[in-house]
Amino acid sequence: MIPAEFEFLLRHYNYWTSVILVVIGLYTMIVKKNLIKKFMGLNIVDTATFLFYISMGDVEWGVAPIVVHGEHAAEHAVYINPLPSVLILTAIVVALSTTALALTLAIKIYEKYGTLNSERILELM
Repeated sequence: MIPAEFEFLLRHYNYWTSVILVVIGLYTMIVKKNLIKKFMGLNIVDTATFLFYISMGDVEWGVAPIVVHGEHAAEHAVYINPLPSVLILTAIVVALSTTALALTLAIKIYEKYGTLNSERILELM
């Protein structure tokens, strides 16, 4: 028999995974000096946010929100809300655009300063 504390942790592992990913991403953005590594940390935080939001939209024993008429119709079906999935798809596009812009700026910074080290760039300014 699994203790209640461990059962709670096992049942909500996706939330704990997203918290761990946020911590890793924030650590990477704060500690690392290379701009590309900072952008990677930002992408890790984005991914953790996506995981957390999609996990919140999950419904136990939920079915797809497709209404079927006739003999296959479910009388008391619990439907999953499609809105979190739609919002996350939009957020993924925004995150991809932000990453593309950040990498473009990193190329321009490298062309101007010859380095991607944030401390060295501040010295050269």
